Formats: sequence, C-alpha cells, structure tokens
Amino acid sequence: MGRILIGIVLGLVLAPLAVFGWLMFGKVPVAVADPPLPQERLITSGPLNARIDRELVKTPPLQVDETNMVAGAQVYRDQCAACHGYHGKPSVFGSHMFPDAPPLWEVHHHGSEAVMGLTDDPPGETYWKVAYGIRLTGMPSYKDVLTENEMWQVSLLLANADKPLPPMALAILRGEAQPAAPAAAKAPGKK
Repeated sequence: MGRILIGIVLGLVLAPLAVFGWLMFGKVPVAVADPPLPQERLITSGPLNARIDRELVKTPPLQVDETNMVAGAQVYRDQCAACHGYHGKPSVFGSHMFPDAPPLWEVHHHGSEAVMGLTDDPPGETYWKVAYGIRLTGMPSYKDVLTENEMWQVSLLLANADKPLPPMALAILRGEAQPAAPAAAKAPGKK
C-alpha cells in the first residue's frame, strides 16, 4: 500500500515537473513554421464557437445597400486587406501566419460546397470576430478601432462576397480606387 501511495505522490509531482521542463526548455512548437500541437484546433475552436454562438447578434442593424457595401470595402481595404488580400490579389504574408489568415476573396471548399470568403458564416459571426478578435491568431479586436457601423459594414460586405458588388466597392477591393479626399473646409465668409 505504501508503494502505491509513493507512486501516486511521485506521479503528482513528476508529471507537472516534466510539463514545466518541456515548456521552459524550448521544446514547445511556438514558431509559425512548427507543426500544430496535437488536437490544437479542437481545443481552440470548441470554446470559440461556443462563445460566438452565445453572443451572436442574429439581425444586423444595417441594410445591404450600395452605400454600406462601399463603406465596408473602404474599411476592408484599410484594415483587413494586408492579411486577407485584395479581390484577385492574395496577401503576401497572410498564408505565412499560423493559423493562416484566410484569403477572403478566393473560393474555398466548406464541406462539399464552394464558398467565397465568409459567405458561409452569418454576418453576426463575422461581426463578433471583427469586434473581439481571436486569441492565438493574428486577428485583432477592432471594437476600440472601428465604429459599430464600420464593423457591421465590413461584416455585411464579407457575408455578401459571392454576390455582385457595386462597381466602386469592387474597385476598392481590387486596390484600384483611392480613398476619397476629405472636403476642404471653407473659411467663414468665403464662397
């Protein structure tokens, strides 16, 4: 009985020490080029999906119209294109991130169906990811960077990526259109 108790105590002491040694002596795959830990996607995606499902806003407060699509394209160009790429022009470094930043203007397969970007996700899910970001990825939180409207505009744009887009939005997403210059303020009394 004493040997069993000693074995249990040693197991309770040695197992955490072994894990601590593994962590502290540089054996953990933390570089982007390293292979993922076993079950890493399962461990991280389960809690993420559960939280998104719990906090999902089901009805966007904005309409899908030309104004919101163009505004969403401008937000995308300014905040998202560096990692996720432009329409027809993938990001130079997005595929070298871990996990890779998905190219949002390319068709990919989700199960048996081909989808463009995030059209297989409800806009509220994309909004949540834009607002709060995703830990252990390069996806930052934009809730203190963008306004509510801007986050919804880019989310609605991405949810409708497989539909015809307004020409101006498409030009912005291809990197062709430049930002509109702000109107010059007129001095009082001048015409």
